[in-house]
Amino acid sequence: MSLLNRRTGYFAIFLACAGMMAFALFLQHYRYLNPCPLCIFQRVCVITVGGVALLAALHNPKSTLGIRVYGALSTLAALAGLAIAARHAYIQTLPPSEVPTCGPGLNFMLDSMPFTQVLQKVLFGSGECALVDWSLLGISLPAWVAIACAGLALACYWLGFKAKR
Repeated sequence: MSLLNRRTGYFAIFLACAGMMAFALFLQHYRYLNPCPLCIFQRVCVITVGGVALLAALHNPKSTLGIRVYGALSTLAALAGLAIAARHAYIQTLPPSEVPTCGPGLNFMLDSMPFTQVLQKVLFGSGECALVDWSLLGISLPAWVAIACAGLALACYWLGFKAKR
């Protein structure tokens, strides 16, 4: 794969992430589906993948080290998004008696707790994370995000480690 194609691949990943965020913002502002804490963390991961991909496309590194650094950073961010989205989708499948109780809002937690404690509470999930507000083909939004993040991780890994110069 030539550098031009690697650049195009990273730009395509950026566009995919931008599209995902545009859809999330559409659901939030026009369908009034406010994001739960797990949704917000998924958004952070998608934005990170898109940002790294855009930097990789603009920088277009020529060294193997540069190519691999962008590949590793974008792949790790996509895998983090996959893990968070999979956890969210799992919480949505729990019976009502096993769903964690609702906790304080994310802004309150960030203001009053250390970040590690916030991260632990968010990843545990809460009652609001168990609601399925939107689905397509019977698949919830977090499950779609997990599928998308899996695809992004594969694409980022391939561009960073498998694509030929």
